[in-house]
Amino acid sequence: MIRVCLIEDDPIMGEALVQRLELEGFAVVWHRTGGDGMRALAAGVADLAVIDVNLPDLSGADLFARLLDERVRIPPSLFITGYGTIEDAVRLLKLGAADYLTKPLDPTALIQKLRALAGAAGAHGDTSGDDPLGVSPAMRQLAGELARIARHAETAVLICGESGVGKEVVARHLRRLQCPDAPFVAVNCAALPETLIEAELFGHEKGAFTGADRRRAGVFEQAGHGILFLDEIGDMPLALQSRLLRVVQGRRLTRIGGSESVEVRARLVCATHQDLAALVREGRFREDLYYRVRVLEIQIPPLRERPEDIIRLAERFVAAYGRRVPQERRVLTPEDREHLLQHSWPGNVRELQHTLERACILGRGERLALDGARDAPSEKGLKAQAQARERAAIQAALAEHDFSMTATAARLGISRKTLWQKMKRYGVTRLQ
Repeated sequence: MIRVCLIEDDPIMGEALVQRLELEGFAVVWHRTGGDGMRALAAGVADLAVIDVNLPDLSGADLFARLLDERVRIPPSLFITGYGTIEDAVRLLKLGAADYLTKPLDPTALIQKLRALAGAAGAHGDTSGDDPLGVSPAMRQLAGELARIARHAETAVLICGESGVGKEVVARHLRRLQCPDAPFVAVNCAALPETLIEAELFGHEKGAFTGADRRRAGVFEQAGHGILFLDEIGDMPLALQSRLLRVVQGRRLTRIGGSESVEVRARLVCATHQDLAALVREGRFREDLYYRVRVLEIQIPPLRERPEDIIRLAERFVAAYGRRVPQERRVLTPEDREHLLQHSWPGNVRELQHTLERACILGRGERLALDGARDAPSEKGLKAQAQARERAAIQAALAEHDFSMTATAARLGISRKTLWQKMKRYGVTRLQ
């Protein structure tokens, strides 16, 4: 049973929410003050939290900020706010809160959001495992898509996104959902010499070429019934693409120098930061292979479009450094968080990780050395932030209404045509 910590001082609303949540199958602990709620969350007794922004002893924003300062692992948190405090709620989203609802509260919407958060976090809301995808609406939606994809284990998957955005992290998360005990074999197609990549993929028989002193299984065989992850598939030589196509189509391969056909059981997951459709038009990528590897396509948004994940990832990286070097404990302050949110992170998660590692190493006492991670404000930067927020709002509304165009357009206060145009502009699609 999913445990919910409700922090609400209004006795009528609190009692109504407790009754409704318990009817929906949640285990609810209700706290009427911010202090009591903060102590409960610090004790780690909840999988999800529902917090009113206006509390008698301290605001929900102050409660959240104090827990962050104390480096408490805060469960995914929804905030309840009046229209006059939406600004506070938006600030909380930037600091890592999951979402907010406005008063008068719609209990059905609250239940839907809690179920979505519980599904993204996993059983009992556990977000402490390796490589969580994120708390932003886009990454929660992606987590739901991966759960559906995991049920179709033979279908190829293409993961797209900028360099450093976490494509292998997503692929490994799919493995945990689909086949946690099976192998995960990763190959970077851009890093292997062209003369070696064929033998690496398909294996070879003894004596197939000079130096082949024994039979060697390729990565397709090594992956067994798990996942073979081909990173930077766009850099694969054209001559090799035709052979890969035959393997993907027939689910069988022949080792170099061999005649025996070997069954392929692994799921193929490819990744690229390039525009494969453009490579097809330029004649650098086979069109038939393109359609084979992108049966199911996942687009990972860049880190600058999901500011909620910046803070959550930063907390993880700083905590990881503290575990490695316990005598040099570092603390992510509210000023540090604002500092990180001002940067556009062109290198995405990889850049964030390296920046925080450097900041921890060069820091003094509990302070981080974060002076280098700041962008000068610009009109272009402000426009990009506004577009990122609009894209995130559209994705969240679509997920909330199960991609019903009519309901989503009504929720956003725009027409279906406008919604469709904005989805097309931002590349927002529903996975079929």
